[in-house]
Amino acid sequence: MNKYVLLLVFALTANAAVAADDSGTAITIYSKAQPGAVDANAYRPINGQTGYLGVGVPGYAIVRQSRDITLPKKESIIHFEDVAALIDPTTVQFKSLTDPTGTKVVEQDYQFDLVSQQKLIDKYIDKKISVEKPAGDKMETVEGTLLSSQGGLTLKTADGGIKAINGYSGIHFPDLPEGLITRPTLVWDIITEKTGPQKAEVSYETKGITWWADYNLVYHEGKDANSGTVDFSSWVSIINQTGASYENAKLKLVAGNVERAQTQGGAEPVMAKAMDMAMPAAPPPPSFAEKSFFEYHIYTLNRGVNLPDNSTKQLELIPAVADVPVEKMLVYNGQQQQYWNYGGVYTEKTFGVESGNNKVDVFLKLENKKENGMGVPLPAGRIRVNQRDEDGSLEFIGENTMDHTPRNEEVVVKLGSAFDVVGERTQTNYELDVAKRTAIEDIQIKIRNQKKQAVKVNVRERLYRATGWQIVESSVPYKKDDAHQISFVADVNPEKEQIIRYRVKYTW
Repeated sequence: MNKYVLLLVFALTANAAVAADDSGTAITIYSKAQPGAVDANAYRPINGQTGYLGVGVPGYAIVRQSRDITLPKKESIIHFEDVAALIDPTTVQFKSLTDPTGTKVVEQDYQFDLVSQQKLIDKYIDKKISVEKPAGDKMETVEGTLLSSQGGLTLKTADGGIKAINGYSGIHFPDLPEGLITRPTLVWDIITEKTGPQKAEVSYETKGITWWADYNLVYHEGKDANSGTVDFSSWVSIINQTGASYENAKLKLVAGNVERAQTQGGAEPVMAKAMDMAMPAAPPPPSFAEKSFFEYHIYTLNRGVNLPDNSTKQLELIPAVADVPVEKMLVYNGQQQQYWNYGGVYTEKTFGVESGNNKVDVFLKLENKKENGMGVPLPAGRIRVNQRDEDGSLEFIGENTMDHTPRNEEVVVKLGSAFDVVGERTQTNYELDVAKRTAIEDIQIKIRNQKKQAVKVNVRERLYRATGWQIVESSVPYKKDDAHQISFVADVNPEKEQIIRYRVKYTW
């Protein structure tokens, strides 16, 4: 029998030992989740089952642990337990901190065939067992040699008879068979120049773990319809379904788009067990220190953290900030679709004007600056916005996602569409001169405000018919946003309407 399997039958052999050192655990988590794409319900028990079923937990981690080991001989076999069930064995690195040049691993074996009821039964094919099964109102014990475990149990009894058992309440085995392990284990063949106690550092990559950011904003209206403030708070959620727990671990979170080599194969396996919800610990509260690292950002927790297997933990990402100035933006895109010009010419009169959009979208814009109490690089995540009603209750008013946002950049959140402000876009004239390769189009836009206060609406127009265009008439000033878009500002008084007219000449 394989020498590694023999050693793994016992918890620790007399010839080699390794002990966990909880204070020497560090874990760096990388997320592959799209902002706002992780549904927390996927990790809650449903009919006793949990897990990010079918697609795998969208992330991975690098785990580093310091362990005390004992090497009694120049060549010793040791086993390293409590590793993640979803470990990638090809990423394992071993380093002796006591004798880094004279100690190394010459052979590694990853044992992951964990004990189960079926595996235990299969180990006793052609061996004697005792089976308890119901017999009327009593229990009957059947002893014999196990011939098969397919579709029930088939035993050969002492009198030479064959007994088929489809329902049973218990099985008694005479002893524990060799070759069964209860937890994933790395087994190493280590050679050393320095025998005796050593301190070793082990690192590996594991799947089944991820993190994401959530931002909660409470909006307070300002003096006019286009201004206000928000109370800003942020949370990090961590899912651990690696098959291992990490006690008092040094935690780092990496934010950024880290490239990964594509692998072949199906969905990642996940652990389907009940989870515990772990909430932030008592004071002093944990806090993250942020720093640049390569072209990414790392957030390091200022104290050790426990990450139990099959658990969700939430931690505050950055300290909450009150009264952050925001601009409420009303934006009207009158075209039902955002047409783009890729060097072509679109001369059909009704192209792009068949059906218009009446909705005026609502956005909140804030600046991630130090003077606003922020100025920290913000990882991508979901932003939820609430507002207090007159009775003091918080009411949900919208949510969206944001990409990674550096300091001193803007965060723009789309919340929905305005109820009392609507738009209307109409083509009032169209002239096409094929010989001169020109087209003239007249557009009229109406913004109606049924609110009791004035509003400012940003009106955006895509000029998609040809790459060459010129605004020849405009009832209000316009701004050229880019090569194919202009915008107007409509200041609309309460319960009034503003009309914007412009003429554009296309050439090609």
